[in-house]
Amino acid sequence: MKITDPAAIQRCYHALVARSPEHVGAFYAAVKTTGIFCLPTCRARKPKVENVDFFSDIKEPLALGFRPCKVCRPTENAPDVPPQVARAVALVREQPKRRIQDGELRELGISPELVRRWFQKHHGFSFQAYQRMLRINLAMSELKDGRSTTDVALDSGYESLSGFAYTYKKMTGNAPSQGAQQLVLHRFTTPLGPMFVCASENGVCLLEFTDRRMLETEFRDLQRLFKARILAGENAHTREAEVQIAEYFEGKRRQFSVTLDAPGSDFQRGVWNALRAMKFGEVTHYADLAARLGAPNSVRAVAGANGANRIAIIIPCHRIIGKDGSLTGYGGGLARKEWLLAHELQNR
Repeated sequence: MKITDPAAIQRCYHALVARSPEHVGAFYAAVKTTGIFCLPTCRARKPKVENVDFFSDIKEPLALGFRPCKVCRPTENAPDVPPQVARAVALVREQPKRRIQDGELRELGISPELVRRWFQKHHGFSFQAYQRMLRINLAMSELKDGRSTTDVALDSGYESLSGFAYTYKKMTGNAPSQGAQQLVLHRFTTPLGPMFVCASENGVCLLEFTDRRMLETEFRDLQRLFKARILAGENAHTREAEVQIAEYFEGKRRQFSVTLDAPGSDFQRGVWNALRAMKFGEVTHYADLAARLGAPNSVRAVAGANGANRIAIIIPCHRIIGKDGSLTGYGGGLARKEWLLAHELQNR
């Protein structure tokens, strides 16, 4: 979103001139005279305030045709989790059954307000809600392993079974005795910006950049298809996906072995398997992919299956280009698509 408040614009401009690292991720500066957008820390010569627009996220300057700066590389150096937030999250992961209160955060030099704002902006829920989700995720696993509801409830910090049962049902849609399918959602950072990875107990079902426009629709579809709620958390599949994606960006991995659990029709899965069978750095177009599948008259259906892919990079829909060699649409944005293709060409 474009920042229009005059006071906010002045704050952004002062941060840009000061090359303030604290504001990385808070805004992007798009220079109207050059058509380039930058991070607040960019070393390039600073424009006059009247020649720059400020945006609160990366997708709008890209959509408006601004090019990523070659000095600060905003698409490659997108904001990581702020140090204070990372410390708060680490506390929860170390002791997922314990409630971390605001007072404890302050004693550790962590601003609860900063943590709360970051969670609301990037996840749409509070830090306290994040803690509850992790506790319920862990409780679900323990119940499936045969532990009693009473033991799990008390061990999770609940003083009564009724309180535990109420929270459990509110988050999962089922009573503790009924069990529930588990979809966990984890956010991690890549050189092209933060991504969400979502997984069932059987494998990864979603991997998308967090600014993908259709993300909320994809979340709703997954919850409907799996008949499950999505809760913040991790499992073996999300952790393995994060490791393999990091290796991909480091140029160390050309193929992925992480287990997938991608719901779709037989035709869609056939298209996705054909994409995964492509060589690293190879590109193709819809007509060629349809021919590979033995369905040369199904070009439009192939395009639809490609667009329905929810697992970016691992199912490499970014390798689809126009028949004339031009870049075509990509859910993560054309700047990212161009980067991914160049990265694979360089490392194949």
